[in-house]
Amino acid sequence: MRKVRIVRKTKETSITLTIDPDGKGNVSVESGIPFFDHMLTAMTKHGGFDVTCIAKGDLSVDCHHTIEDIGIVIGDAVKQSLGEGKGIKRFAHAIIPMDESVAQVALDCGGRGYLVYTGTFGNKMLGTIPADLFEHFFFSLCSHAGITAHIIFSGKNDHHKCEAAFKAFGVALGDAMSVSGKNKGVPSTKGTF
Repeated sequence: MRKVRIVRKTKETSITLTIDPDGKGNVSVESGIPFFDHMLTAMTKHGGFDVTCIAKGDLSVDCHHTIEDIGIVIGDAVKQSLGEGKGIKRFAHAIIPMDESVAQVALDCGGRGYLVYTGTFGNKMLGTIPADLFEHFFFSLCSHAGITAHIIFSGKNDHHKCEAAFKAFGVALGDAMSVSGKNKGVPSTKGTF
């Protein structure tokens, strides 16, 4: 069983998160930031893994700490869940359209945290979230999980671009975390991540 529960408490946030890579896409997210909950729900549902997340943050300041820390906790949970990486597929990619927008994600759950993020939003805010915070979320997640991810998106509608990116990331992550059945060992020429 690769199900993991993590609790993180700081002076800025309190987060309890459970992730199950072998789930069915069941999701329950309560961050106090409706648009972000919508994005995480899309990511998890289409990724086919289970996530429960209850986050309380200093939203009276702004949403930065809450979104950043959720990325950190998801990343820590993914890393802990995958352990040594034995038997996982490791590499995956997805191309997801949403009306006029499209997002492409290629990722490697091989222990090296790195993010290449290519795409822009037309507005400075998406809902109540500064647009640049989405890149920071993915950076926090990838650096803590040890995931190399390339996220590329384009389109006209900011909501569609953002949602396509979250869905593509979720689909690729769910696939990369899955047990391949081809190899019982660590999928690395080094024998370790």
